[in-house]
Amino acid sequence: MNREDRDLPGARPIPTPEHDASVVGLLRQLSREVPELFSKELALAKAELQASLTTLKAGIAGVAGGAIVLLAGFIILLMSAVYGLSMVMAPWLAALIVGVLVMIVGFAMLQSGKKQFEPSHFKPERTLDALNKDQEALRRKVS
Repeated sequence: MNREDRDLPGARPIPTPEHDASVVGLLRQLSREVPELFSKELALAKAELQASLTTLKAGIAGVAGGAIVLLAGFIILLMSAVYGLSMVMAPWLAALIVGVLVMIVGFAMLQSGKKQFEPSHFKPERTLDALNKDQEALRRKVS
């Protein structure tokens, strides 16, 4: 478009850097970019949560399968410990000692495993970090 075209009726002005930097231009740009930004942030949060859930499901399945097999072997070992101790003491006392020791070990394992299910392990860190950066960028752009 040349100088004569600007003088024609109905001709639109060509945006200049000064025009784009105006408050109205910045607000228009902000109104176009903010919804897109939030939809991308929501998509990121959804992807992170899905990845966390997939990891959690795989972990639960692995733990459950391993626990069943381990339990079967452990019961056999406990029976052999009771039989071995019953050769040197009364069978009921051997079973009591082995039972108490197993309960103590089981309690310690339960406490250790419970820490893996704390809410902080499922927090979408990248999404929160990205939202904080976006908030700072919006503050800088508006002010």
